[in-house]
Amino acid sequence: MYDVVGVRFKKAGKIYYFDPNGFQIDDDEFVIVETIRGIEFGKVVLNNKKVEENDVVLPLKKVIRIADEKDRLMVKENQDAATEAYLVCQKKVTEHGLDMKLVDVEYTFDRNKVIFYFTADGRVDFRELVKDLAAIFKTRIELRQIGVRDEAKMLGGIGPCGRMLCCSTFLGDFEPVSIKMAKDQNLSLNPTKISGLCGRLMCCLKYENDEYESAKEKLPDLGEMIATPNGLGKVVGLNILEQVIQINLVEQERVVEYTWDELQKEDVVPMQSTD
Repeated sequence: MYDVVGVRFKKAGKIYYFDPNGFQIDDDEFVIVETIRGIEFGKVVLNNKKVEENDVVLPLKKVIRIADEKDRLMVKENQDAATEAYLVCQKKVTEHGLDMKLVDVEYTFDRNKVIFYFTADGRVDFRELVKDLAAIFKTRIELRQIGVRDEAKMLGGIGPCGRMLCCSTFLGDFEPVSIKMAKDQNLSLNPTKISGLCGRLMCCLKYENDEYESAKEKLPDLGEMIATPNGLGKVVGLNILEQVIQINLVEQERVVEYTWDELQKEDVVPMQSTD
């Protein structure tokens, strides 16, 4: 077991574990830690706890110190400098005629590096841009291409539901989302109805997916022939959560709704399709 604290560097960013280095740190406190990017300022979101070896990446880096007012002022100065750097970089992108969209700029806490985040449809030759930026800022320059979902996470916004985007408020990681999830939940497959601001399938399709999959396991598939109290019929519709099944009765040529409890009293015919 390892004693760790969980630290975030962005509002809804991934949580990284660090060795508390003997400090007793409360939630919502800020700390200075060493990362692969250099010295960073982060917020503690999980205070001192024990975790298994499989849950951490060894060797654990240590918390250097609990942040003080001087550190907070440094962060504010870095944010102001990043705003200016964004304007400079945007101007240089235009001058070089590069087909890229600048999204955000970030200084590491120790000013050892400035990172420019951008989106683009393909590869971008930004070597000359990097030279210009290095000459202006006199520090290490990194241009990092990100996807449209990462762009939405950074910029934020209001989703179709009227709430702030999940990715920019609490989702630490993006989970795979598929069109099958929308089908299982009987949602409209119109892309404008199930896509977020990023243009990709909405992350919230994943939230209830496990419940739908669990409920669907008990039910017959669409197109399956099953026995009903009124004779043999073909499954033509499913209301998964309410466990209601629409069946087209073969002999009566009409569609009838049954609950799964009603159908369980009958013998289910082995799955087959009449298509």
